[in-house]
Amino acid sequence: MTTFGHWRKLFDFATPRELRDAGVLGMNRRNADFILPENPRALYPRVDDKVLTKQICAERHIPTPVVYGTFACHGDLRGFAQLVADKPEFVIKPAKGSGGRGIVVIAQHDHSTYIKSDDEHLSLADVLYHQSSILSGLYSLGGQPDRVIVEQRIICHAAFRSISYGGTPDVRIILHRFRPVMAMIRLPTAASRGRANLHQGAIAAGVDLKTGRTSGGVMRNQPVSIHPDTGHSIEGFEIPQWEPMLAAAVSLAEGTGLGYTGVDFVVDASLGPVVLEANARPGLAIQIANRTGLLSALAAAADR
Repeated sequence: MTTFGHWRKLFDFATPRELRDAGVLGMNRRNADFILPENPRALYPRVDDKVLTKQICAERHIPTPVVYGTFACHGDLRGFAQLVADKPEFVIKPAKGSGGRGIVVIAQHDHSTYIKSDDEHLSLADVLYHQSSILSGLYSLGGQPDRVIVEQRIICHAAFRSISYGGTPDVRIILHRFRPVMAMIRLPTAASRGRANLHQGAIAAGVDLKTGRTSGGVMRNQPVSIHPDTGHSIEGFEIPQWEPMLAAAVSLAEGTGLGYTGVDFVVDASLGPVVLEANARPGLAIQIANRTGLLSALAAAADR
């Protein structure tokens, strides 16, 4: 595995040919050689719409967060308060959102004040306005009208407490022709406000596909081996129930029919690996997290 300094220099200064020779998959080649030929457009709704993804998971007995209810039009929102009256915590998300946009995690409420996981307080009117924005397509791909999903809040597995701050880590597995080719874990930090979002300051760490163990991490393009908030090493951490997670990723990829896809998981304290979503256009930062290019792994998967 190459050093992080080598990778920083490669990404900052290398020519397209040098990147290609180093096995790095770029966006144009990803689109032309993998997404376009492997992912028929007719199958995109299976992953772009989280409701459809959940249906595929249910058919294949793959755990997902329990859905408490969905709203398809603004008038339906009148039933929101009653829906969550007996739910002390829950998550609101757009059915067609991406990149975590539009997701609100409610940690507690008293039916009039709703407290988010980052301790921000919202009124009922604030929560309804947010859901109205979701329905209007503010967070959906292409700005199309959307649906609201209200679902179970995941309780983070205790094993992650030493390498996560204020939120739940998630694991991404990229698959080619239904075979896992690379994986990473995204670790929330104080800088990311407890979100597993790399652009906001979460840590990305590569994961060995055979062992489920992490390698060194990256935070805002800088190498890290110690979590800045917990003080614990992020290297050599073994992700709980790794083999079942890999099997679930393969099964979901087969269910979608997409030949190049990313599947995102969290590990619930009681349910184990739970699918959050799948993606027909997974990003390329996973190469930096693993400090190796995707091309050789993709070629190996295609040759099997």
